[in-house]
Amino acid sequence: MAYNITKLLSLVSLLLCLSFCTIGVIHARSPFACDPHNPITRGLKFCRVTVPIHVRVQDLIGRLTLQEKIRLLVNNAIAVPRLGIQGYEWWSEALHGVSNVGPGTKFGGAFPGATSFPQVITTAASFNESLWQEIGRVVSDEARAMYNGGMAGLTYWSPNVNIFRDPRWGRGQETPGEDPVLAAKYAARYVKGLQGDGAGNRLKVAACCKHYTAYDLDNWNGVDRFHFNARVSKQDLVDTYDVPFKACVVEGNVASVMCSYNQVNGKPTCADPDLLKGTIRGQWRLNGYIVSDCDSVGVLYDEQHYTRTPEEAAADAIKAGLDLDCGPFLAIHTETAVRRGLVSDLEINWALANTMTVQMRLGMFDGEPSAHQYGNLGPRDVCTPAHQQLALEAARQGIVLLENRGRSLPLSTRRHRTVAVIGPNSDVTVTMIGNYAGVACGYTTPLQGIGRYTRTIHQAGCTDVHCNGNQLFGAAEAAARQADATVLVMGLDQSIEAEFVDRAGLLLPGHQQELVSRVARASRGPTILVLMSGGPIDVTFAKNDPRISAIIWVGYPGQAGGTAIADVIFGTTNPGGKLPMTWYPQNYVTHLPMTDMAMRADPARGYPGRTYRFYRGPVVFPFGLGLSYTTFAHNLAHGPTSVSVPLTSLKATTNSTMLSKAVRVSHADCNALSPLDVHVDVKNTGSMDGTHTLLVFTSPPVGKWAASKQLVGFHKIHIAAGSERRVRIAVHVCKHLSVVDRFGIRRIPLGEHKLQIGDLSHQVSLQANLGEIKV
Repeated sequence: MAYNITKLLSLVSLLLCLSFCTIGVIHARSPFACDPHNPITRGLKFCRVTVPIHVRVQDLIGRLTLQEKIRLLVNNAIAVPRLGIQGYEWWSEALHGVSNVGPGTKFGGAFPGATSFPQVITTAASFNESLWQEIGRVVSDEARAMYNGGMAGLTYWSPNVNIFRDPRWGRGQETPGEDPVLAAKYAARYVKGLQGDGAGNRLKVAACCKHYTAYDLDNWNGVDRFHFNARVSKQDLVDTYDVPFKACVVEGNVASVMCSYNQVNGKPTCADPDLLKGTIRGQWRLNGYIVSDCDSVGVLYDEQHYTRTPEEAAADAIKAGLDLDCGPFLAIHTETAVRRGLVSDLEINWALANTMTVQMRLGMFDGEPSAHQYGNLGPRDVCTPAHQQLALEAARQGIVLLENRGRSLPLSTRRHRTVAVIGPNSDVTVTMIGNYAGVACGYTTPLQGIGRYTRTIHQAGCTDVHCNGNQLFGAAEAAARQADATVLVMGLDQSIEAEFVDRAGLLLPGHQQELVSRVARASRGPTILVLMSGGPIDVTFAKNDPRISAIIWVGYPGQAGGTAIADVIFGTTNPGGKLPMTWYPQNYVTHLPMTDMAMRADPARGYPGRTYRFYRGPVVFPFGLGLSYTTFAHNLAHGPTSVSVPLTSLKATTNSTMLSKAVRVSHADCNALSPLDVHVDVKNTGSMDGTHTLLVFTSPPVGKWAASKQLVGFHKIHIAAGSERRVRIAVHVCKHLSVVDRFGIRRIPLGEHKLQIGDLSHQVSLQANLGEIKV
């Protein structure tokens, strides 16, 4: 009977799938513009795919009235029926899977959900560049499929590449962490995955790197992002806050950058021509459009009172280089601004040229969508087994083993036949996908995942993560006494950390710590503490409690999080993730305002500095920590000890260039410098196959304007037990051994530089070569 029911359910599922696929075809998207069956557009130049895009854009803009142009400056762009152009919603999101946060994407019908990957902070912990790009490729497959089905757009305002500067920031979970190089590499790879191979300047979907710049405060102690003026030094802007955005544009060739709500040094970012026209489009050469965070043009007038009139606000934003307003402000006030001479029709044309060029690169003016590249993607390409397997693999790779006393993990299905699964996050679903998520294909909770390995006894212990009472603790303790092992799944959720919700402190909420300690005392077997969170948590009490056998951080692990957690706990997966942010003790933030944007420590005013690069105080767990069930040994096989830096100009010998015994990168002949080849042999000396990430740090000669150490690269390798692999590390002098001085100028310090690779340390001496100056 059970077998027949199973067959019947399979048949029903197949019929539903076929039905959905049919629905997807019936309601396939009609052409956005240039419908070959529309006689109105058949002869228009902007519809001819053989004409260069810039010519097509000029032709289209020349046909628009001023009123039409203005209504195309906002996210819910109007239709222009007389030219055969449909309306378009620019705002869609794809932070870690197609999301329905923006109005441009909807789920339902043939598209009930999409693959929900781990939150970005978790995926960043994998330190796996190829994984990041592959996730982007899969997300864009599903995005294109939903676009073809009329359920989504093609412009996705992701990723978030802001620096996770303060551990209390509610949106830190959306970012790749605290290190600018890590964030930069993530940004470029995810963008490439989303946008496709770029052949012929075409786009699969258009990504957007946000929020530019120095945005990492939402709502703290009475200060919110709408009113915050981030005071940032030129040095910190260049060597920290701007680094991921530059990589997005220069290396990832991103199609869009979003400016932020906050001001930077007294100017709203969306009205600052130095930032938008000068840096993004001028220095970095953005090939795309600049969009405001939603309603931020209105915010700079209504909340920040930056201009006297709304028309001046609209004009300032457009003239600064803003191309698209997420919100109605430009649609309402731009026409009056033009009449008053505050902004010109030509400047509006430039903005439209940037947005329309992106739409044409996406193929939106190429007629019938199904006839073009990616036009065959549909419902069958969403939530595929391969995509869901990748979500599981991403979760496995992002899990970080922080503590493992006496090799308590992995658990054994033979010795641990009953496991107590306890905690407010032990049987959650939506919590696992974090924020800016969509509708997942399905979920496996931690309880379900562990239940696939062994018998479970479940007690929540708390009604939610706030854990405001201890009434349920007795039942949790009783469960721990009955089990061979106990897994506590604790931590945070979006009610504690989220957009517009910054944390007050770093401790576990409510009575969670009490629950952990009481259950650990009651447990008759090993007690495993699993922490689900975006930001770091001060769990010093657990680290110092010998009854807590192991500590695991899983971030927000996505739809397959429960399976990944269980796979790590029972050793099917050997953990290889590493922390992408520092875990500070609670007293670090007690007297540290989130509003202080300085990165570098200042002992004179008792300022401790930010992130592992500048903070030297005690930590709970350091950046880059991640244990394994096996062990690895490193041996330096080859590494240069001295390098001569050739100079390009006689100016390089002046005091301004040789300031503090450092050469300006602009005065070094970087093209003549071959990368420094460092070869490291890595051996798996344990009994289990494992994945190992070599983090490569550099430390310059002592100087007031340099970080004491800086991540410059990482290499992820899989090594079988007992095997050895050689890793080649290429260190580029101008890129990896340079630092930024207090004027924002990048220099190469001369003298002894230290390379730190795993537990190895290697010295390289740099000297200026004054004998080969090119005149």
